Amino acid sequence: METTVRDIIRKMKASSTMNLKLALALIERVEAEAEKMGVKAVVAVSDASGRPVAVHCMDGAYIGSFDVALNKTYTSVAFRMSTAKLAELAAPGGSLYGIQFTNEGKIVIFGGGEPLYLDDVMVGAIGVSGGTAEQDTYLGAYGKDGLKELLQR
Repeated sequence: METTVRDIIRKMKASSTMNLKLALALIERVEAEAEKMGVKAVVAVSDASGRPVAVHCMDGAYIGSFDVALNKTYTSVAFRMSTAKLAELAAPGGSLYGIQFTNEGKIVIFGGGEPLYLDDVMVGAIGVSGGTAEQDTYLGAYGKDGLKELLQR
């Protein structure tokens, strides 16, 4: 029997964890949008503990974007906020100034990382790296909104 996105969502709601099929659906959605924009991105999805579930590297993506995308998922899970929001708090004079130097250097303070929630339960995060900070921020939010759209189906 073929598994539908609806079945995947139902299972996720029951277990409150990110699974591979949904992670891949989100990644493919973001890759299609990145391609339209001319961005060669690395897109990562982690579970609620910050562990990678899936990572895709688009052809021609920067090698360094791999770790950045993964670390954006870690950051979004660790602080339960987007990396763009954390960037505001970590700016000079901000309440979290210097936070990027903690957690063995895994904290990213520029856009592209978004926590993913089912109802009020965090199930993981998405991280995008490869474009400008603005492009990555847009694509991360696009991925987060993609989860919302999948949930409404």
